[in-house]
Amino acid sequence: MAARTQDLPPKGGYAPINFTRIPAKSYFSGYQLFAGYAVVTAFAGYMYFRTYRQIRNEEIEMRSGQMAIQPMLIAERDREFLKQMRKNRVEEEKLMSGVEGWEVGKFYSEPIYKTLPDNKFVDPIVQEFFAHGPSSAFSRKILLPLMS
Repeated sequence: MAARTQDLPPKGGYAPINFTRIPAKSYFSGYQLFAGYAVVTAFAGYMYFRTYRQIRNEEIEMRSGQMAIQPMLIAERDREFLKQMRKNRVEEEKLMSGVEGWEVGKFYSEPIYKTLPDNKFVDPIVQEFFAHGPSSAFSRKILLPLMS
């Protein structure tokens, strides 16, 4: 069995521990940092306002285009609406041709809206509008606002 030896420091002792503060190297002075901040901010402001002017001009152009085409789109929508209403009336006439005394647009010769004059148009409910169309069109019309 070997003799036990105690773990002792080396002869002459350990080297001294360096605990003095070593300051970080300074690359810029405070004035240089403020000057750099001012330059970067000025350049960013210039680029922002230059880009803002371009975006604003593009938005004005898009708005002008939308206002120019809107009457045509509304007229086209109204035209499609009236075409579908005419199809509904033709389909009702075909379906009810075998029923005696049936008039298109009335319920057994009684006007649906008794208090309105004959020349007053009443917008139909969605189900009535899509009554004779494909069911997929009705589903799209009803479900589209829920999906967006």
